[in-house]
Amino acid sequence: MPFAGIDIGSTMTKVVIADENENVLAAHIGPTGVEHRHLALRVMDETIGRAGLTFDALDFIVATGYGRINVPFSDKQITEITCHARGIRALFASAKIIIDIGGQDSKGIKLDADGKVSDFVMNDKCAAGTGRFLEVIAETLGIELADMGAIALKADGVVQISNMCTVFAEHEVTSRLAEGAGVPEIVAGLHQAIAGRVVNMTRRLGIEKEVVVTGGGAKNAGLVKAIEAQVGFAVRTPPEPFITGALGAALAGKDLFQRGIRPQRPRKREDVTFFS
Repeated sequence: MPFAGIDIGSTMTKVVIADENENVLAAHIGPTGVEHRHLALRVMDETIGRAGLTFDALDFIVATGYGRINVPFSDKQITEITCHARGIRALFASAKIIIDIGGQDSKGIKLDADGKVSDFVMNDKCAAGTGRFLEVIAETLGIELADMGAIALKADGVVQISNMCTVFAEHEVTSRLAEGAGVPEIVAGLHQAIAGRVVNMTRRLGIEKEVVVTGGGAKNAGLVKAIEAQVGFAVRTPPEPFITGALGAALAGKDLFQRGIRPQRPRKREDVTFFS
């Protein structure tokens, strides 16, 4: 009994196929393209192939993320908040808080004793505290985004960065470089500023152990360390932080199927249609 979840985010698209025992059979992580509908079907086909399955073998498909309305073959659309919670519940049964740092937004999610969403906060109005913010600053510094975490861990100190608006932060970083500040210290300062912003936002929910960090930000060791300094204790990260939403979508599909809800999509791959 395989179930699929597809998470179309602002910058990355993720697919997970899981079985009834909540084991991941196959996964896909790739950039989000312009045409979500055709992209969704293409990456679903790729992931199904990796799992050694066929389209009509999937018992339920759930779409999530901001592009979820553009998945014509899904049986259900569920918000990313709910799907993140379901995915984390499967990975960390005792999790209380999720801090998700994505490409274009950041979220804090509070879970109740059953691992369900009790409250959440979100920053989706500006790039501050997101992967896009770090991407822009990495370009300003002339380094790779993927290297920022390791670079920050080499810092001997921290250069305070006061501006979190991307444009002003670029200018401030350029000024700090001109003053002779080291790149590791600047990057450490950026991580400290982002961690402070995201954690302060999440404090509205009441931070308590255990905290799990997800999204692209969880792959940045320097940022994770900065978050730990802000909350005052060690946090956890999933084995693959990008796919928790897609995993949760797949498992939400399993839950619905086991409650007797049956697929509404076309059962055959050739019957999937696209509308203008």
